[in-house]
Amino acid sequence: MRPAPLDIGNIHFVGIGGIGMSGIAEVMHNLGYKVQGSDLADSANVKRLKALGIKVFIGQKAENVKDAQVVVVSSAIRPENPEL
Repeated sequence: MRPAPLDIGNIHFVGIGGIGMSGIAEVMHNLGYKVQGSDLADSANVKRLKALGIKVFIGQKAENVKDAQVVVVSSAIRPENPEL
């Protein structure tokens, strides 16, 4: 399997504060990818990601994904979410 190129642009995680999504976002960040995300509330996971330098938006709005080339969506996100 070939790794994805690092220059794919911003990867936005919708629901980044969840246990699974926060872990994936952290791994991608540690591999050198440009990672950002959003969640409905601040949490320990969100604080951990912010401390690593990952941009996290609190609240989910369409403008949060305007600079994203890739959007990763948690299974907990409803289809009517404005970031989809």
